[in-house]
Amino acid sequence: MNSAVPEGWKVRPIGDLVTLQYGKSPKEVMAEDGQYPVIGTGGVTGYASSYLYDGCTTVIGRKGTINKPSYVEGKFWAIDTTYFGTGYEAAEPKWFYYSLNSFDLSKYNEASGVPSLGRDTLNAIPLLTPPLPEQQKIAAILSSVDDVIEKTRAQIDKLKDLKTGMMQELLTKGIGHTEFKDSALGQIPASWDVRYISDLCSHIVDCVNKTAPVVDHVTPYKMIRTTNVRNGRIVMDGMRYVSQETFQAWSRRLALRAGDLIFTREAPVGECGLVRNANGLFLGQRTMVYRAAPEKLDSSFLLWSMLSEYCQNQIQDLSGGSTTPHLRVPDCGKILLKVPPLAEQREISSAIQSVATLLEQKEIKVAHVTGLKKALMQDLLTGKVRVNVRENETAVA
Repeated sequence: MNSAVPEGWKVRPIGDLVTLQYGKSPKEVMAEDGQYPVIGTGGVTGYASSYLYDGCTTVIGRKGTINKPSYVEGKFWAIDTTYFGTGYEAAEPKWFYYSLNSFDLSKYNEASGVPSLGRDTLNAIPLLTPPLPEQQKIAAILSSVDDVIEKTRAQIDKLKDLKTGMMQELLTKGIGHTEFKDSALGQIPASWDVRYISDLCSHIVDCVNKTAPVVDHVTPYKMIRTTNVRNGRIVMDGMRYVSQETFQAWSRRLALRAGDLIFTREAPVGECGLVRNANGLFLGQRTMVYRAAPEKLDSSFLLWSMLSEYCQNQIQDLSGGSTTPHLRVPDCGKILLKVPPLAEQREISSAIQSVATLLEQKEIKVAHVTGLKKALMQDLLTGKVRVNVRENETAVA
């Protein structure tokens, strides 16, 4: 802990701030219709017909997961591998929770096997402690940030459900159809067709199947690894850099361009993402590219089709039969697609993309606010930035 103590603050051991109680086994009160949450070392593990404590407090892992304290309000049961705090006369409960989460409790582990945190050890951990009014203000500010994160995550969950429902509906029934026919993929609109993906793409190209030599400095040339392909996107974070010579050698089969669909054949199988800006990008191991023939297939429609349940099921079937699932290059052209006319493909992909774009914006917001919270915790819990207890906190918008 930093030796500098802000004016008016004190360094106090946890044992001076709260009384740590042992959790108890809930086996006698566990119930499917229980109304009281049972809190374990990682959060809620079930529900009980009775409660062990009623109040605002923090539950801390005693054995197993010891570095993920949970904040609890109201009546709950804490299991026997946890502690929970009582007697908060000297500490604001939410401030105490944030303080514990500002550092890694696992460094106080006392066991060589299953992690363990003794009560005496926990009681002795020093916390930089402001006066109670300042604790309350700090807790209120950080809680307002948490509220924004929680509400945005709830919006993300709803958008994910909406996107899944739209994909299922639009990629199966299309827009405004009343007549349907049987096909190899079940019923489809009468004006649709079922085609092999190889018939709809101008190029289906595998990567160079050896590891490209990387460099330890930033260059304009970046390798797309399987970890960079997630949920319909090419994730730029964590890409490896190569020299111009390596880029040219590894791009010799096909130079990528915007609209290409990157597909992972292994580890994992079936992730897809559309290239938005192809400058300097090339395929890493276990990836391949589908390039839609523009007169037959809209590239965005190809993306959503490949991520659909009916395509993912085919991919899993084609890649089965081994301990490590992988899709063989000859099988990559055997995926069947439901194919509307081009104009309807674009209309369907536009509708799905509108929800996907909003979802991405919400996910970016959560990442931004989470980073802001981390910085705020560092500033407020160390006293680097002092709060004015006479002013109301402002929630993060």
